[in-house]
Amino acid sequence: MNKKNIRGGSLLARALKEKGIDKVFTLAGGFCNPALEGMMECQMSVINCPHEQVAGHLADGHARITRKPAVCLVGPEGFANAVPAMLEAWGERSPVIFITGSSTQKRQGSGGFKEIDDVAIAAPLTKYSVSINDGERISEFVDRAWTAATTGYSGPVHISLPVDIMFSSFPIDAGLDERPYNRKPRPIPRAWPDPSSLSRVLELVQKAERPLIIGGHGIWWSGAEKLLETAGKTLQMPIFNVPYHQKLLGEENEAYMGLADFHQYHPSKPAIHESDLILMLGGRLDNQMNFGNAPFFPETTTLVCINGSHEELDYNRAADDVLLSDPGAFLQELTRINRTWSGWFEQQKTRRADWVTEWSEQIAKETVEDQRIHPLQLSLDVQAEMGENDWLIFDGGNTHFWSEIAVNIAGWKGQKLGGILHPGNYSLLGVGVSFGISAKNMHPDRNVVVISGDGAFLSGGLSIEVAFQEGLPITVVIDNNGGLDCISQQQERLFSNGKHFATDFREIPFHTMFEGLGGYGELVTKREEIGPALRRAMKSGKTACINVKCRGVISPIVAATSDKRDKASIE
Repeated sequence: MNKKNIRGGSLLARALKEKGIDKVFTLAGGFCNPALEGMMECQMSVINCPHEQVAGHLADGHARITRKPAVCLVGPEGFANAVPAMLEAWGERSPVIFITGSSTQKRQGSGGFKEIDDVAIAAPLTKYSVSINDGERISEFVDRAWTAATTGYSGPVHISLPVDIMFSSFPIDAGLDERPYNRKPRPIPRAWPDPSSLSRVLELVQKAERPLIIGGHGIWWSGAEKLLETAGKTLQMPIFNVPYHQKLLGEENEAYMGLADFHQYHPSKPAIHESDLILMLGGRLDNQMNFGNAPFFPETTTLVCINGSHEELDYNRAADDVLLSDPGAFLQELTRINRTWSGWFEQQKTRRADWVTEWSEQIAKETVEDQRIHPLQLSLDVQAEMGENDWLIFDGGNTHFWSEIAVNIAGWKGQKLGGILHPGNYSLLGVGVSFGISAKNMHPDRNVVVISGDGAFLSGGLSIEVAFQEGLPITVVIDNNGGLDCISQQQERLFSNGKHFATDFREIPFHTMFEGLGGYGELVTKREEIGPALRRAMKSGKTACINVKCRGVISPIVAATSDKRDKASIE
């Protein structure tokens, strides 16, 4: 009996379907047509995007929310467009599977149509980058890529499928006669701590007088945030979040204090400097953490890094001690300690309360009638209109940093949100709208609000077409200060003439752009107009833009960065 033959692209689609892929994001190209045909036959959900970078950001946003791999499918020239999205996913450890329909293998190295070395380009930005050179091995390489993306130090991967293999025919069961016969996703392996090493770390905790936790993205990808919350509350141990990475606890949570960032949340400085033990859990000692060195981490504290993979521990050589352990497994053992640190815990809560009071008083003084709106006030007023299940996304330079401060202030006052997304470790502008669409796609019954700087929207705002096309209405609030304000203000502090250069935009009517696409738009020039405009936008049922005229105000972190760079140190 003859076996049915199908194209290599269909084999690819079937292998992805077997892994449980539920979303594919693409800009359809001729090199990828056999894969798209296979996905159509498999009844996979495919979203067509106006640009390959948008496709990559949507896949990234989907992966961050679901904590499962999503696919970005592009052609060879489209791969080049998707590289920035690959960088963003790499910074956040997001398990996106980037797939390139690439130039013919038969004439590789001879200047084939749209030939690029996509495997080499992707290699430093992914955990795994490979070209499939045999159609019989398509399922095998999908399995390898999936495993690399989800195991240990999670992250994006890249598969290149040459167009001649994409279009060629193979038996429908090609490559399935070898183990593993079951190619469905397996439970992700977790590192269990060595008992003696675990005991050593727990003994340090038991003896500590002022311990604290700095949580990183490893907690999110291992699904251990509930255990983190339990540990903080049970032990009365203060918890801080690594900057730029996924929010692990809601800002309203009593164990959460804020970012481990001396500028965006300055009470973290005395807490870290006074601590005698810091548990860095699921994070890396990178530039955000001054590579584990003073003056961020003082010599008087003991720094212990707990990570779920050896790749993470390789980054953390500066730690005084390390423990290879899944974050959840460690937190389970940590909560069994028969001790609390209530006095130390309450001190950090008091510091947070004082910080909120200081900022609230300061912003009240700076919110002056007949003056353009302060970006911090904008973010606070937007959150005041949102419910506890709604999603907030922020994107930009100063817009991002002011919103980080705003969510901490609002959270302390009891504001709950369904979720928060923002650019990751590389601060890539233009991801906000795509992430907002991803959130709406997963939670169609909730309001999704994106606060975006005007520069960030110009970088990635084309992705808004997906919201219209797919019927996913989100509300975009533009912090419109007329230019790249984050850069302008650094220039004004750095340049000898005190001016900025090449950072201004013309007057852009963002709200009418949305109206022209079939959405809702309003221009806001006064603070009292923000709330009513936002309510009308969310009730319109349309993808909407509130174009808010804001003034440029340098954020604490940009001011600090400017000072450091002026002293010839960029870290």
